[in-house]
Amino acid sequence: MSVKDRIISGVKAMMAAHLVDVVSNALLIIVLTRYLLTPSQFGELNFALSVFSIVTILATLGIPKSTARYVTEFLETDPSQMRYLIRRSLLYLTVLTVIVGGGVLVLGRPAVRMLGEPSLLTFLGAGVGYVAARAFASYFSAVFQGYNRVTWSAALSSISGVVRFPAVVGFILLGYGAFGAFLGYAAGFAVAAIVGAFALYVGYYVDHETTDDPNQGLTRRLLEYSVPLTATRGANVLDKKMDTVLVGVLLNMTAVSYYTVAKQISDFVALPAASFGYTISPTLGEQKAQDRLDRAARIYEESLKFVVITYVPAMVGLILVAEPTIRLVFGADYLGAVPVVQVFSGFMFVNAVNKVTSDGLDYLGKARSRAIVKSLTATSNFLLNLLLIPIIGVVGAAAATVITYTVYTGTNVVIIHGELEVRVRRLVHDLGLTCLVTGAMTGVVLVARPYISGLPSLLGVVALGAGVWAVLLFVSGILKPADIADAVL
Repeated sequence: MSVKDRIISGVKAMMAAHLVDVVSNALLIIVLTRYLLTPSQFGELNFALSVFSIVTILATLGIPKSTARYVTEFLETDPSQMRYLIRRSLLYLTVLTVIVGGGVLVLGRPAVRMLGEPSLLTFLGAGVGYVAARAFASYFSAVFQGYNRVTWSAALSSISGVVRFPAVVGFILLGYGAFGAFLGYAAGFAVAAIVGAFALYVGYYVDHETTDDPNQGLTRRLLEYSVPLTATRGANVLDKKMDTVLVGVLLNMTAVSYYTVAKQISDFVALPAASFGYTISPTLGEQKAQDRLDRAARIYEESLKFVVITYVPAMVGLILVAEPTIRLVFGADYLGAVPVVQVFSGFMFVNAVNKVTSDGLDYLGKARSRAIVKSLTATSNFLLNLLLIPIIGVVGAAAATVITYTVYTGTNVVIIHGELEVRVRRLVHDLGLTCLVTGAMTGVVLVARPYISGLPSLLGVVALGAGVWAVLLFVSGILKPADIADAVL
C-alpha cells in the first residue's frame, strides 16, 4: 500500500473510530445532562474523571508513546527486538500502575477531606481500576500506532465508546448515580484494554522471532525517551484537566458542569483534525527516516490546509449559534455555559492545528523541544486559571486555556517548520481566502439565526451556513473536486 493510500485508509479508520467515540460520548452527555443527572452530579462526575485522568499520567510516564516510537524504529531496523521491547515496556507499565494505585488508596482519603466533598470518597476504589484500565488501553492503542496499524487503534477507541454508553446508563439506572457513571467509563477502557492485549499478542507478537541478543541499550533508551514524553503528556493533561479541577476547587460542581459541556462541544468539533493528526504522525517519522523531508512537508501542509479551511468557519459559526445550541440540546439549566462555549471557540481552532502538529514532533524526534514548551505553557495555564477564575468565574478558565494553548500551538508550528520547511506563504494565502469565505457565511447565518425556534431549525441554519461555506470554497478554488475524490475514494 502506498503512503498516500495508507494515510487515507488510516484517516478513514480514525474518523470512523473518533466518530463512534465522540458521538457516543456526545449522546451520553445529552442523556446525562437532560435526563439522568443534575448539573451538580454531572459536575461531580467530570471532576472525578479529570482527577483520575491526571493520576493516569503517573501510571504511564510516557511509556506507551515511547514504546510506539521504538516499535516504528525496530520494525525497519531489527524486528527481532520487538518481543523484548513489548515485554519490557509492559513490565514497567504494570509496576507503575500498581504503585500509583496504592498511592491513590493511601493518599486519596485525606485529599478528599481537605477538598470538603465527602461524596467523592466513593470514587477512590473505582478510581484505581479506572487508572489501570485507561493506562493499558492507551498503551495498546499507541503500540498499534507505532506498527502503523491505525485501524486497530481506531477499533480500540470505538470499542471503548460503544461499551461506555450502555455501561454508564445501566449503572445509573441501577441507582448508583454519578458513581455509576464513573464505573461505566472505567468499563469502556477495561474492555478496550483486554481486546487490545489479545489483538497485539495474536496478530503481531507471536509472529516476531525471539532474539538471543537483546539490545542492551534498549531499556535505557525506552525510559530516557519516555521522560520528555511524560513531561509533554503530563503538561497536556494538566492543560486539559487541571482547569476542570480548579473550577471545582475554586467554584463549585455546577460550574464544572458548564465548563465540561463547553469542552465537550469543542472536542466533538475537533474530531476530523484528531483523525488526521493521529494518522499522519508515524508517517512523518517514517518519511524522515527515509530522508524524504520534502514529502513529509507536503503531507503536513495539506493537513494544515484542511484545518484552516474547516475550522476557521467552524469557530465563527459556533460563536453565532452557541446560545440556541445550549438551550435546545442540553437544556435551559445549562445556559450558563453559553459564554464559555463562545470563548472556547478560539480553543477549538488552535486545538485543531495542534492535533495535526504535536504528535508529529514526537515521531520527528522533537519530543524534548515539545516537552519544554508544553511544560512552560501548562504552568502558565495553571497560574492564569488561579488568577482569572476568582475574577471572572468559569469564563476565566476558558480564557486561560485559549491564551496558553495558542502560544503552545504556535510554537509547535514554528518547530515543525524548522524540520520540514513548510511553505508559509501558501498557507497564509489559503487562510486569507478562507476568512473571506467565512465572512460571507457569517452574513448568511446572522440573517437566518432569528428564525431558530427548535432543533430542526437550528440544524437547518447550521446546514445553510455549511452549504454556503462549501460552495464558496469550490468557487474560490481553495478546495477542488479532485481533493474530495482523493480523500473519499
